[in-house]
Formats: sequence, C-alpha cells, structure tokens
Amino acid sequence: MRIDISFVPAFAAAFMLAFARIGTMVMLLPGLGELTLSPRVRLTIALVLTAVILPLHRPQYQIDFRAFGPVMVMLGQEMLIGAMLGMVARLTVSALQVAGTVMANQMGLGFVMAVDPTQGQQGIILGNFLGVLGITLIFATDLHHLVIAALHDSYLLFRPGEMPVVGDVASLVTTTVTAAFRIGVQLAAPFLVFGLLFNLGLGVLSRLMPQMPVYFVGMPASILVGFLILLMVLGAMMTVYLGHVEGVLSTLAPGR
Repeated sequence: MRIDISFVPAFAAAFMLAFARIGTMVMLLPGLGELTLSPRVRLTIALVLTAVILPLHRPQYQIDFRAFGPVMVMLGQEMLIGAMLGMVARLTVSALQVAGTVMANQMGLGFVMAVDPTQGQQGIILGNFLGVLGITLIFATDLHHLVIAALHDSYLLFRPGEMPVVGDVASLVTTTVTAAFRIGVQLAAPFLVFGLLFNLGLGVLSRLMPQMPVYFVGMPASILVGFLILLMVLGAMMTVYLGHVEGVLSTLAPGR
C-alpha cells in the first residue's frame, strides 16, 4: 500500500499563509489580543480559526514552489490584510476611550488615572471602565461572531495574492477613525451639556458669593452629579455603541 503525501508541502504552505492573516488579526482584536490574555490561548484561538476557515478557501492559495520570492510577498500581503482587519476592530473600540476621556474631563476626574487592563498602560479611569464594559457586551451579545464572519468574507474582498488597493485601505481606516471620534463625542454629549451648565452656574455663584470656596464645593458636586447622569444614560450609551459596532462589522462582512 502506497500513501501519497505529495500534497503536504502545498497544504502546509497554505496553512501558514492563512495563519499569517488570521493570527495577525487575532493579535490586534480587542478582547482576544489583549496583553493580559495568555499567549498560548491567543495562539490556540488563531490555530483553531485557521483550521476552520482554511478548508473553505484552500483553492485560492495558488503557491509556486519554484521561486521563494512570491511566497514571501504573499505572506506579507496576508499579514497586511490581517493587521488592517484587526486595526479596524481596535479603532472601533477606541471610541469608548474617547467618550470616557471627555466624560472624565467634564466631571472633574480627568486627573484620575488607572492601569487599563486591556492595554496594560495608564488610562483615564472612566475610559478604562467603558472599554472593559464595551468588550464584555460585545461578547455577551454575540457580536464577536461577526468578527469571524468578517474574517471569512475577507477572502472575497481581499483574495490571496492580490495586493489591497491602497486608496481603499486608507479610506477604510480614515472612515473608522472619524467614526470613532464622532461616536465618542456623541456618547459623551450629555456630559458636555452638563459641564457647560455646571461651570456656568459656578461662575455665576462665584460672582454672587466671592467669599464662598467654589472649587471645594463644586468639585464634589460635579463628581456626584456626573455619576448620577452616568447611571441614567449608561444603558442608552452602550446600546448606541453596540449598534455602531454592528454597523462597522457588517461593513467588513457584506455576506451577512
């Protein structure tokens, strides 16, 4: 009995190329690509996704072993596509950091810093809270399934061996960054109104009562009222944000 293993080199090369795209994307994904997550867990997730998705797109990997250069060029292209997809997801989550920074500045908590568990670095405490809450809700509402769908549909948008159009990539990144700042400011809109009215009231109060220590009275009141507003609008904020995330991921997964 003779076993034909001539397909192994081509399959192994296709697996490594697919893993380059998927692994790079997983490395940048919010929730899965965080520094606090074990590297073994991230590696396992990337390998499992590669094993699931590769059989669906194996014929698209046409590899010529007679030259080493084209294989390396394709490897770089796959990593670039994975980095672009992961960056779009990461920039979408950064909208919560923008909202948290604006909210903290309006409440008087802009100087309160804490270690961001998702990034492993210092960040505004409200931004850290909203970031963790947003990632938790993405997984709780199964929106992460759209990430897998986007990875699958990426083979329709960016075929292996084809260089992504620079203009389209730049347009996608620019649109994502713009939308992140826009949604971040929109989420923090109630706090912008509150900050304007509250500071205006403190200014009038300081003119009417010059002897009153406005700062020592206004700061605790600003924090207290800000947290009450956050308690009232948090549900609506996260609903709007999840709708934004679903829209971005649906753009990357047009087949869904």
